[in-house]
Amino acid sequence: MKNFTIFTCIIALTSLAPAAEVLSSRSLFNGRDLMGWKGSGYEVKDGAIVSTPAGKVLFTEEIFANYVLEFEYKLTPGGNSGIGINYPGTGDATTGGFEIQILDDTAKKHQDLKEGQHNGSIYLLAPAKKKTALPVGEWNKQKVTVIGSAIVVELNGQIIVRTNLNELSEKNPELYGLMRRSGHIAIAGHGETVSFRNIQITETAPAANVDGVRAAGFAQIFDGKSLTGWKHGPGKTTEWLAVNGIIKHTGKVGEPQDLWTVKDYGNFTLVFDWRWAGRGPQKFQPVVQADGNNQIGADGDPLKVEIEELDSGVYLRGNQASQVNLWNWPIGSGEVYGYRTNPAMSPEIRAQVTPKVRADYPIGEWNRTMITLIGDRLSVSINGRVAIKDAQLPEIPARGPIGLQHHGAAIDFANLWIKEF
Repeated sequence: MKNFTIFTCIIALTSLAPAAEVLSSRSLFNGRDLMGWKGSGYEVKDGAIVSTPAGKVLFTEEIFANYVLEFEYKLTPGGNSGIGINYPGTGDATTGGFEIQILDDTAKKHQDLKEGQHNGSIYLLAPAKKKTALPVGEWNKQKVTVIGSAIVVELNGQIIVRTNLNELSEKNPELYGLMRRSGHIAIAGHGETVSFRNIQITETAPAANVDGVRAAGFAQIFDGKSLTGWKHGPGKTTEWLAVNGIIKHTGKVGEPQDLWTVKDYGNFTLVFDWRWAGRGPQKFQPVVQADGNNQIGADGDPLKVEIEELDSGVYLRGNQASQVNLWNWPIGSGEVYGYRTNPAMSPEIRAQVTPKVRADYPIGEWNRTMITLIGDRLSVSINGRVAIKDAQLPEIPARGPIGLQHHGAAIDFANLWIKEF
């Protein structure tokens, strides 16, 4: 079928390419308090985050994927700490993701270190190649680049680690954290005084084969730098942002405004990336069956399971009922909630708009999605898997804008391309 052929073609065209150019950064630490961080056993002193004897894991509230992290740290004699990358928010930073060692490895008590335990190493996995740390008590500048599975660590201007998580995972299959491609950034304390300041992050969009997508007849609907060509509802909002190829919504409560294209569209294929950039509350939501109906429990009521509530979507042709949901429900993203839950729709239509697979990647990772709408027929592919195929959307308008929904969760969009038919 034509729509399905389009999906497979575009999946090939949007294969990964080199990382995008780094543009602008923002601070993760305001120098005054621990706003935006979670954990205990840390204090702010003289514009720095300082670990105390009670300090264990302190981590960002936000989730990150594809970024450059820059910061300064200062050790005390014998000091021991670390930076956790792709930290899941619970447990140990070393196994939940991976830890970059920050350590006074000149101290006598650390004289019997194993390979991979020295300062700057990815703990026990990738040893630092050079010793570039300044004397204890001086501020060191560290830079960590995380692009998918590729990791580069620089200390005081010199590369000391260059490695790939896929390769490390193959050698260490028992370390499940190496499979993660997103997560919180953490400071992993070990009960000793270590200070951190000037913590900056530069986020980047996932790469795409721009030349290939253009050659296939697609046009950008987001220039990567501004919200030109987009509009939102009445009033002002500062929560929709354009930065480094990403359209971001901060998830701020009380900002329900959706973002719409200025232009109307009829028949098209839309290609885009999206990911959750923050956490959500725990809620109970129904288990949806393949026919679009909720599964019924032994008590005769709809069966519900506890999930982390994350909710957004893409509106088609200006119609809120024809929204392709992006969410963390058990059924997965891709469904058209306004049609599936409409009792006026036939059982066949309600089944058609229900995802056939849950194709979402773990929370925080980028998902590549394609939506094709021709007439009243919809197909949706997520991460190379077809979730909806040729579903009918009765009475959908012939033309209208495309909308990005904000429903209370921090979410990022990138690489928005469209081909009209």
